Amino acid sequence: MALVFDRGRKHRLLVLPALFDEANKLRRQTIEIMARLDLSGIDSFLPDFPGCNESLEPLGTQTLDSWRAAAAEAAAHFQVTHVLSIRAGALLAPPALPGWRYAATTGAKTLRSMLRARTIAAREAGHSEKPEELAEKARKFGIELAGWPLGSAMFSALEAAAANVDSQQATIDQADIGGPGLWLRAEPAEDPEQADALAALVAIGLTHL
Repeated sequence: MALVFDRGRKHRLLVLPALFDEANKLRRQTIEIMARLDLSGIDSFLPDFPGCNESLEPLGTQTLDSWRAAAAEAAAHFQVTHVLSIRAGALLAPPALPGWRYAATTGAKTLRSMLRARTIAAREAGHSEKPEELAEKARKFGIELAGWPLGSAMFSALEAAAANVDSQQATIDQADIGGPGLWLRAEPAEDPEQADALAALVAIGLTHL
């Protein structure tokens, strides 16, 4: 399954979303960006990864490599020309595809944020959990973080994962967009001005190729 804006145009963009809790927070914003790219004459494709959204695959059995393979298969299936990855989606981007990484983060930082949220929730519920102890168990048995069941292989791979420095993808920092990152908000939201800015940077980049 995938959300697509496909009119068979020259520029075809694979969109790799933020992962886990940030995926929920940025889903609406991601679609707003794709809608603006459509108005700029750019096709875009947002696939569901195995274990996510409409996928029938169990999330707990997925690995970082299985998601990278899924991203490569989506790129081939939709015959994309470029990629836009968002946050930890940069960890999955096919390195041979030109494109952009928006506010890329590492797997370790992604896990650290979710581990922190779990320990805060535990403290509010009246019991104590330590991030380092949770991580040790997760490497052996997997763990559920923010409602996402992660297998031990996925957790361990994320700890060491970073965007491929040899890829053809340029970096777009949050400072290039303006305003605070929407992943910092407590609830999902969208920001029209930020969507405009990011879509414009991609559209301008494509028209100058």
